[in-house]
Amino acid sequence: MSDETAGVTSDSPEGSNSPGGTGSTASAAAKPAKKESFFHRLYVGTGAVDIVGARKRWYIFFSLLLLVCIGSMIFRGFNVGIEFEGGTQIQLPAHGTHGQITQDQVIKSFNAALGEAPAETQTVGTGNASTIQTRSETLTADQVAKVKKQIFEDLGPIGSNGKSSEQAISDSAVSASWGDEISRQALIALAVFLVAVVIFLAIYFDTRMAFAALVSLLHDIVVTAGVYSLVGFEVTPATVIGLLTILGFSLYDTVVVFDKVRENTRGLLGLSRRTYAEAANLALNQTLMRSFNTAFIALLPILGLLIVGYLLLGSGTLQDLALVQLTGTLVGVLSSVALATPLLVDFKMRDPQYRQQAERVAARRAKAAKREADDDFDANDEDQLAAELRKEKAMAAAAGVPARHPKQRPSGKKKR
Repeated sequence: MSDETAGVTSDSPEGSNSPGGTGSTASAAAKPAKKESFFHRLYVGTGAVDIVGARKRWYIFFSLLLLVCIGSMIFRGFNVGIEFEGGTQIQLPAHGTHGQITQDQVIKSFNAALGEAPAETQTVGTGNASTIQTRSETLTADQVAKVKKQIFEDLGPIGSNGKSSEQAISDSAVSASWGDEISRQALIALAVFLVAVVIFLAIYFDTRMAFAALVSLLHDIVVTAGVYSLVGFEVTPATVIGLLTILGFSLYDTVVVFDKVRENTRGLLGLSRRTYAEAANLALNQTLMRSFNTAFIALLPILGLLIVGYLLLGSGTLQDLALVQLTGTLVGVLSSVALATPLLVDFKMRDPQYRQQAERVAARRAKAAKREADDDFDANDEDQLAAELRKEKAMAAAAGVPARHPKQRPSGKKKR
């Protein structure tokens, strides 16, 4: 990475830091600056990572990730919960008169009652509070009664009162129309959120930043949904709530980075110190540790929620909410750093003004490199002329100091 990206290049001419001219400059040349370590530059944000310069590689990575997720959603589909498909859920305690009740025993009893197995069976919770849930297509009242009677006769589940009874087995029915209503409301909320984001960013920043942030948000939605499809997580209303939550987190991180980019690029078109891409990359490095630290702190309670939901309470609402937040937080911080800002740079570089400014930066650096290689003096270069004038003054001042010579003794003897 160049020093321009690291933010250490100065527009001041050589030797300008020395009031006397060449003295401190020669000393600085004799003692080269100590090279900072990668981790130190990463921590202080002086350009340790060239994210914008490697944006083509990031584009390839995100494109492949999107292709995998979209392909999984098309060919594999989703494990949709009963709230969206509709159906009947039967729940019973995992302890019976014959000891611990297993999922296989419940499936066998369900099959004996109706001649078919349930769509899904899972254990929820641990210890004495554990229960077993079965989900199937919508059953009639007679079918539900047959299943409950068969389970009671085979397994004898023990209720909270410590006695085995058929009342310990509960059932609930969910209409598919209710799931359709949830899906429709979620899509409306998502559309309103995205429109509000674009309007806010277009007013607060500009339209190119708004479009880059929108692409990043859409990426987070698709990847999070694709992860659910790949690993088979159950999609429930809690999943939808968690998805909207992580979009807010992703937007927050993007706004933080964009705000620093705007600060670093203020008045950039009139300068030739660094290009827009280099200033944006410096802003990324300056906010990189903040983004990672924020994500890490946010992940701690999410991991706690996931552990509690999975190990202590079993599969349920807490687990569904934690899984989508965990996935979305990781994807959101990655896209805000490695996707949103590189996209913004490409959008900005479509503007002829920024392309011309980048050409001026390249020309200035080529001129400086040639001057350093050839050591030629250009009287039309104001910076070089000022540096040469300071050198001449310093040399003239040094020449005006009389030389000191030791006194010599006479060779003959003194006359008495």
